[in-house]
Amino acid sequence: MESLSDHEIINRVLGGNMRSFATLVERHQDKAMTLAMRMLRNREEAEEAVQDAFVRAFNALGQFEKRSTFSTWLYRILFNVCSTILSKRGEPMQSISSGKNEEEREDEIPDFSEIPDLIVEGEEFRERVIEALNELPPLYSGIATMFYLDDLSYEEIGTITGSPLGTVKARLFRARAMLRAGIVRRIGTKELAL
Repeated sequence: MESLSDHEIINRVLGGNMRSFATLVERHQDKAMTLAMRMLRNREEAEEAVQDAFVRAFNALGQFEKRSTFSTWLYRILFNVCSTILSKRGEPMQSISSGKNEEEREDEIPDFSEIPDLIVEGEEFRERVIEALNELPPLYSGIATMFYLDDLSYEEIGTITGSPLGTVKARLFRARAMLRAGIVRRIGTKELAL
């Protein structure tokens, strides 16, 4: 069943082959877990959130309209589950105030091209990026994970988070700036010119 598309598998599940859903779980569980861990920073809660998201997706599969990919739809469910968990913890999914409307900053995406190739390619640099990513507030960590690690587009992230495109771009800008600051703290300003 590996060669079947997600939509074909969904059609099988809706046709009565409930076991086919396991293939969707296998395909998407690692990325779902990565997003949940970035947002919740607690393995047990992340595992429960991912399980909850898959159960919700299975139960609502008949409502999936296939206008987006299954992964985008699943991420939307998972993002909402994680947001609820954070709210219950007293950590609502609010952005850090920048003093400007986030949508006003959408074209201010910083350029990372000045980072030397040697540092970018090194395993040590990758570790520093992951450490910095783990320190971001949940909203920004989630958006950066979706963009950088999962290669989702601005539009897909907007669908998942329920945010307008300009807000997604502005939040990604903020995430990049916070990531850059975290990386600079770890490797020093000599290797990373601002």
